Amino acid sequence: MIAKLKGLLEETGTDWAVIDVAGVGYLVHCSVRTLSQLGERGEACTVYTDLQVSETDMRLLGFADAAERDWFRLLTQVQGVGSKVALAILSALSTGEVQTACAQGDAAMIARANGVGPKLAARIVNELKDKAGALPSVAAGVGAAALPRGGASADAVSALENLGFKPAVAARAVASAQGELGESASEGELIRVALKKAAG
Repeated sequence: MIAKLKGLLEETGTDWAVIDVAGVGYLVHCSVRTLSQLGERGEACTVYTDLQVSETDMRLLGFADAAERDWFRLLTQVQGVGSKVALAILSALSTGEVQTACAQGDAAMIARANGVGPKLAARIVNELKDKAGALPSVAAGVGAAALPRGGASADAVSALENLGFKPAVAARAVASAQGELGESASEGELIRVALKKAAG
């Protein structure tokens, strides 16, 4: 099984990237968080991977770190959670937030992800509550802070996406704006500064 890819970022889309490894382009499906950490086209990048094979499809999933991959595997063990839903959860929440939500039984936090209703969110936290403590959360640092967490920053990312910016571009711009303005910045301030960064 392919466990990790290290190569050059060739192309990105809303939920995928193509990574050139020694002349071979691998299509990997990723969360918005992972896409935001891959860098610019032509830059070197590394993704941890998980290969899913079904009767009709073979899909390679890419993750910025092993913690995100571990949570993806846990989430897809829950009935009703396929790869798309798992990636949606990992796009909306950091691995630390998913871990906290499961440990505390906070289904509402899980339900913030696109395509996750209250019933499915409740099933996820119930089934993964005991496993939440077994996985390390993502370490604090550049990787953990690369995409802004909920609140004003998440709304700012959404606003930029609605204006036509790719999720990875919007996330990077808002993360940069957050670093410049500080944690207390309002949504409006973040959007204003992030727009300049994204457009530049």
